[in-house]
Amino acid sequence: MPTRAVVEGVGPLIDATNPILPRLAGLEFANTTSGAEQVAGWATGARVVKAFNTVGFNVMEEPDFGGKAATLFYCGDDAEAKQVAKQLARELGFSAEDRGPLTRARVLKPFAMLWITLAMVQGYGREIGFSLLRR
Repeated sequence: MPTRAVVEGVGPLIDATNPILPRLAGLEFANTTSGAEQVAGWATGARVVKAFNTVGFNVMEEPDFGGKAATLFYCGDDAEAKQVAKQLARELGFSAEDRGPLTRARVLKPFAMLWITLAMVQGYGREIGFSLLRR
């Protein structure tokens, strides 16, 4: 079932999709829009948060890497909805990082493509994640 048919008329939601071309050839959209922005347009009235798209399901299940939590980035236009996504990410064991408004999904999808390329194309496998380091 197409994404649009699934989300039309839905309430608050977290968009974890990535508009990937067949055979992992790249992304369907350029950086002028994102799948999350399209989902927000289709899901009239929904408070959309982009999250959980930059790691695989196995990392979602276990985000701990030897005592260091994988970083989960999220973005959206609704502060309350973003708090829900942040809380969910932290309850699952992630280090949750707010990247701003929903338009930042335009940055998160190429970041997701980097994870996919490393894991699936370049042979790193699915047991990889990203971590935001600070000094």
